[in-house]
Amino acid sequence: MITKDARIYIAGHRGMVGRAIWKTLEYNGYTNLVGAGSDKLDLRNQASVMQYFEEMQPAVIIDAAARVGGIMANKNYPYTFIMDNLQIQNNLIQAAHNYGVEKFIFLGSSCIYPKMAPQPLKESYLLTESLEPSNQWYAIAKIAGVKACEAVREQFGKDFVSLMPTNLYGPNDNFDLETSHVVPAMLHKFHTAKENGHESVALWGSGSPKREFLHVSDLGQAVLFTLENELNEPLYNVGTGTDISIKDLAQLIQRIVGHTGKIIWDSSKPDGTPRKLLDVSKLEREGWKHQISLEDGLRQTYSWFRENEGQLRRVTLSKQ
Repeated sequence: MITKDARIYIAGHRGMVGRAIWKTLEYNGYTNLVGAGSDKLDLRNQASVMQYFEEMQPAVIIDAAARVGGIMANKNYPYTFIMDNLQIQNNLIQAAHNYGVEKFIFLGSSCIYPKMAPQPLKESYLLTESLEPSNQWYAIAKIAGVKACEAVREQFGKDFVSLMPTNLYGPNDNFDLETSHVVPAMLHKFHTAKENGHESVALWGSGSPKREFLHVSDLGQAVLFTLENELNEPLYNVGTGTDISIKDLAQLIQRIVGHTGKIIWDSSKPDGTPRKLLDVSKLEREGWKHQISLEDGLRQTYSWFRENEGQLRRVTLSKQ
């Protein structure tokens, strides 16, 4: 049983996911949360990680740290993506095992599942077919993390669990139009178009592909649920179990933002995978279910974006 004063280390606590987990645990009375930014602890350095955990002696490790990026970054830096992620997670898993950590929660991605697997994606589809080539380096690293946690669980009987979330969005997301994912990119584009007299907004593809989206606060609640319960299996999908077409998503975001201009679909650009939906029935049977509807979550995220727009613009300019 994890107590409220147990020391809990959150890797990646400065990112969107890590911040949401920290906030959720803090709100629910956990008082001994710790984290270390990359300026203080390089998770790729095994000796540094071991020394840190020897000093900190956490009871729980939540691994929300990873090198992430879009299709172009994965294509250009395959070695960096596979090695950095393997080193980060392997060092954390090894340190957890070495120093008697009671619970380890590993966060992955739905990209671990085969490109052409049946929909919705079940946990049992892992390693049944080929991966999507564009992000296979990241996916292979995450699969290794899932299997390492499963191996620790099987060999040593430790409570190591892997959670695979669907597409995430929410406060502290990346709204940079060059590198952001679909939800923050659309929110930013429609907002800018509205500010510029409701000019038209150009979006990639036909809008027909369907995707599933989970508010990052719901993922925080899933981590809390996993922390407070001993789950029966090593791997669980985390999502809503429902999806939406990119075209319907665009129209919903347009309405929320209040943009009244035209949407132009550039069919010369690729659509990507036609559908990507997780089967979340396994975690729901354990007793967890998402709470935030897509529309409510998008409204919250847009409000956060508007409140932080000035700061986000300064960050973008500083990168140029």
